Amino acid sequence: MINRNFHALTTKYNVLFNGQETFNQGIEEINKGYKDDWFERLPIEPIVFEEDKIVMASFNSGPGAGFGGASEEDKKELTTFERAEEKAVKAIQKHGMNIDGTEHNRQIDNAYLLLGKSRYFSQRFIPAIDAFNYVIQNYPQADLIAETKIWRAKANTRNDNEETAIESMKLLLVVRDTLEANLPDEIKEQAHTALAMAYVKSDSMQNAKKHLQLATRTLKNREQGARNLFILGQMYSDENKKDSAFYVFNKLANFKKAPYKYKIHANIELAKNNSKDSLSTTLIERLQKLIKDRDNRPFLDELYYQTAVLHQKNDSIKLAVSNYNNSLRAKNGGDKQKTFTYEKLGDLYFKDSEYQYASAYYDSVLQVSKDSLDIRIRRIKRKHKNLASLIKFEEIVTINDSIVQLATLSKDDQKLYFESYIEKLKKTDEEAAQLRLNQMAFGNAAASLQTGKRGGWYFYNNQSLSFGKSEFKKVWGNRRLEDNWRWTEKAGNGEISTKDAAQVNTVNARYDLETYLNTIPTKTETIDSLKVGRNQALYELGLIYKEQFKNQNLAKTRLERLATLNPKEALILPINWHLYQIYVNLGDAEKSEKHKNVILTEYPDTKFAQIILNPNEITSEEVAINEVENEYKKIYYLYKEGKYEEAVLKINAFVATVPDGNLIPKFELLKAYAIGKYKDKEAYKIALDFVAVSYGNTEEGKKAKEILTLIEK
Repeated sequence: MINRNFHALTTKYNVLFNGQETFNQGIEEINKGYKDDWFERLPIEPIVFEEDKIVMASFNSGPGAGFGGASEEDKKELTTFERAEEKAVKAIQKHGMNIDGTEHNRQIDNAYLLLGKSRYFSQRFIPAIDAFNYVIQNYPQADLIAETKIWRAKANTRNDNEETAIESMKLLLVVRDTLEANLPDEIKEQAHTALAMAYVKSDSMQNAKKHLQLATRTLKNREQGARNLFILGQMYSDENKKDSAFYVFNKLANFKKAPYKYKIHANIELAKNNSKDSLSTTLIERLQKLIKDRDNRPFLDELYYQTAVLHQKNDSIKLAVSNYNNSLRAKNGGDKQKTFTYEKLGDLYFKDSEYQYASAYYDSVLQVSKDSLDIRIRRIKRKHKNLASLIKFEEIVTINDSIVQLATLSKDDQKLYFESYIEKLKKTDEEAAQLRLNQMAFGNAAASLQTGKRGGWYFYNNQSLSFGKSEFKKVWGNRRLEDNWRWTEKAGNGEISTKDAAQVNTVNARYDLETYLNTIPTKTETIDSLKVGRNQALYELGLIYKEQFKNQNLAKTRLERLATLNPKEALILPINWHLYQIYVNLGDAEKSEKHKNVILTEYPDTKFAQIILNPNEITSEEVAINEVENEYKKIYYLYKEGKYEEAVLKINAFVATVPDGNLIPKFELLKAYAIGKYKDKEAYKIALDFVAVSYGNTEEGKKAKEILTLIEK
């Protein structure tokens, strides 16, 4: 009896106590190091195991335990859980009292449980299951047998054997709880949580939800209970069951003992899952109250973002934009949150037809995002790419317009314009230099106060004085102390060398009026070239807005302006054709008739005129995509065999049956190639021009434009 009690007490309060403390330390390290991704469904157990990881055992295997110690060098490299495992093994080795197959030390089952849990967190699931099985087989009446079975089920789930885990947990909850003895609430929570883990692993979400509901009835374990509630709410939200999700998140938000990170995110999820407009104002006030709380500063980016989303739903766009910007400015904001915020701002500007701003925000998403394989990021990348050509053409229009406008001014007006610009530039530079000087003086004063000295006037500070002199020379050069010293002709009047004078002139080039005046083009050819480039950019913008972004009003504005700028002859027909289609879509019969008459009167022999005169020739019969592709292959083989006329006839007959097919541009370009083989150059140009105008944004349309440019040269 003395030996049994000695070994039991020594095991419990010495070796096993130290092992349990080490194990708890490892759990604490996991909790601190694990970062939840609140935008995705949380895992039930907050730990990430490496897939396909193979870990060699640190100890020699025995019947469910490791026996044989590690060298002193190996012990230095042990992880926290390996040290806990070592303590469990030590308890079993030194204090085990297995006499004739019966263990007389009542603490050894606890040592085996600690051994299995330590192996579990070391990602050694099979040895962990061995340790748990040893307890279950040899200590069937132990008070920790239910907990051991739960850990064994979790290890089986991690080991891709979730069916065994589900079966064992059902036996525990049904047989042990109902027939033998009532299980404590803590054990029931653990068992239902383990079952939910197994069902999630087997993609049986309905069963997982059922057991998460059962696991959250009592909430004895506040950490795991809060997590289970949050995951349950996420599952309802994923199924678009907003009311159920709202109920669960509201329960979590009111759970006083829940860890704060779950409560704050539960409030955010309440706003996300609000299905009643009447609650929007209440939720916004609730979020504003959370924003004002200083304890919530780590979550400001998420709180501002969700407030903005609610304002956007209420059509309060200015308030939404303001809160989105506050979310971006929040300190310690997460990169993933920023991608959502930038995307929302980009979508708002895109919807408002502010495509340049939208492109800038989409670009910010791509700069911040680290997950290039994410479907959302790939979608934004395509959107940004589509906006790139639009931004390029808008810049060409803006720059060329500015230069042409300056070139048309008189010399006096040009001087007045740039003199005003230079004055503004100088004022801005002076203010920036003064700000930097003040900041340096403030910094020196602060440093003096920290060292126990009072800061004096900054002109008495050699560092500030040196900085001020260098800034003055950088902006103004070497000037004499005299009246009107800021005039340009005063630069370099001091006694300085030729080399220094050259340097001053270089520095002051941005304030030199002649530098700007000399950049204005004066040759007619140069100005005409700028106008042609601007006109072509306006035409491309009209096509992009019309075909790609379906913004008829912006397309109309660009093309109408182009029509007033005396465009080249080749653009007149396409301009009228596209404006005719735009006004038909907008329901403006008077203006569509005007452009229709231009086409019929001045271009009666074109295909555009034929389409206007005979719109009923196109039938609405749909043809399957594979049939269209097969037909294209047949006609292409005719073209390769030199049967050009037959290819053209077949294209005309077939295209009439598929007016909306994505492959129509390919047929039309192939038809143009065929026409170029057996007809004259003029017919070839007309066919190419039709493809370039009608399908300008497609690869075939761009190819037709390139060929037309080469022919005209």
